[in-house]
Amino acid sequence: MIAPCISTMLLAPILGAVVLLLVPERRADWVRRIAVAATTISLAIAVALFIQFDRSRGGYQFEQAIPWIPQLGVGYHVGVDGISVVLALLHALCAFTGVLVSYSIKERVKEYYIFYLTLITGVFGVFVSLDLFAFYFFYEMAVIPMFPLIGIWGSGGEGINSKEYATMKLTLYLTSGAVLGLIGLLSLYTLSGAQTFDIVSLERHLTVSPLPVAAQRWIFPMLLVGFGVIAPMWPFHSWSPIGHAAAPSAVSMLHAGILMKLGSYAIIRLAVSLLPEGAATWMPWVATICLMNILYGGLVAMAQKDAKFIIGYSSSSHMGYVLLGIATLTTLGLNGAVFLMFAHGIMTALAFALIGFVYDQTHTRKIAEWGGLARQIPFVGTCFVIMAMASSGVPGFANFPSEMLVLIGAWDNYRLQTILAIFGIVITAVYMLRLVRTGFFGPLPERWAHLKDAMTPFQRLPYVLLILVLLYFGCFPQSLVSTIDSGTSALLQRIRTAPVILASPSPSQEVSHVHN
Repeated sequence: MIAPCISTMLLAPILGAVVLLLVPERRADWVRRIAVAATTISLAIAVALFIQFDRSRGGYQFEQAIPWIPQLGVGYHVGVDGISVVLALLHALCAFTGVLVSYSIKERVKEYYIFYLTLITGVFGVFVSLDLFAFYFFYEMAVIPMFPLIGIWGSGGEGINSKEYATMKLTLYLTSGAVLGLIGLLSLYTLSGAQTFDIVSLERHLTVSPLPVAAQRWIFPMLLVGFGVIAPMWPFHSWSPIGHAAAPSAVSMLHAGILMKLGSYAIIRLAVSLLPEGAATWMPWVATICLMNILYGGLVAMAQKDAKFIIGYSSSSHMGYVLLGIATLTTLGLNGAVFLMFAHGIMTALAFALIGFVYDQTHTRKIAEWGGLARQIPFVGTCFVIMAMASSGVPGFANFPSEMLVLIGAWDNYRLQTILAIFGIVITAVYMLRLVRTGFFGPLPERWAHLKDAMTPFQRLPYVLLILVLLYFGCFPQSLVSTIDSGTSALLQRIRTAPVILASPSPSQEVSHVHN
């Protein structure tokens, strides 16, 4: 496969958005077909990249580099390693199924798909960019479309439950975090002395001449918190469940399935990779803080009555396990963290797609008002049960091996945190089983006699595809783990062999150091 295939995967959605500008508003059928075609191209390339990725060689592959501002070391540089190729596949799957689920959008269809495809391009750009300038550009490109997508096509009540409140809170939180992250990136660029924004060049330079430990220790938390806001890391998480609840179904799929992973990916790719001593200093704190994500998020989810809020707080809880895996700074823990990012992304995309299907017909997300929906819509009910089992970590689904890798990887260094995190799995099972029992297996109210199940193959395609992915990688996790391992092993090997500069880059202050 030639390198420009990554550029094709990246640019297909935004080119689709440009084409939509030329399509008449009244031709909603053309708009939808163009959006499906654009995401299908990206999905096909993402699958091909994953299959053809050389796991034995590892490193960055399928690279394409074009200089842009050589005086500043800025250029268009894309490529994937074992971590990013998996997350690009995750995004392609969620984007494709999200476009299919978006067929329920009936108003201002053209504008909706333009913003949606722009969002998709931004996320792809984050995962494949190997230049800090482009990385940050695409990061903002992924965040900005959330404002109109939720503010125009979202739903909600009054006050703090309104879509206006959710949109503004999301924008303020993510923008504030992005600004803090930008300050950290500019500090890293200035102090490194490499005179380049190229991530690969920075990795090589900082492997030989790392930043002084003192500098790493104050830059790392800026990147950690700046990108941790979107992770979402406690206590900066409160924007997330509200955003989930207010967003349209397909936007919720990308919000929970993909956008939340951008923060964790940035922490791995930039903070941990480029500032290993800063990571070693701050990660024990992260391992403790993430327990608030796991336990607090799970307990709050248990108290919710709205199905979207349940999955929203559940997502915050599950991302705590991802942060715990990153905090281990071990191959096993990082493999589990990235694997869980993939598994949770697929599972939560399925959850919001199903909730959206039910909401479109019932116009309520209160699970007590749903009743025995499994009798009226058995296919959707079956898919909902499968989703709940995957979320609860039942063996056979991708969530189980990923959570096990995180917990086993964290056991040696964070034993107490691991024990407490296990209780989070129990809490998850409680609220997911209650959601299924109350919403799908209680008495069926007469007012739901008109509900129609997903009957056609087209209607069922997004749900079946996501379920099959969960089952395949749950039963055959090695194909995914081996890919991720080629990326995490190289990252950890590089930072373990890097020298440590205590205060300034003078030879007298350089010592050798290897992480345990």
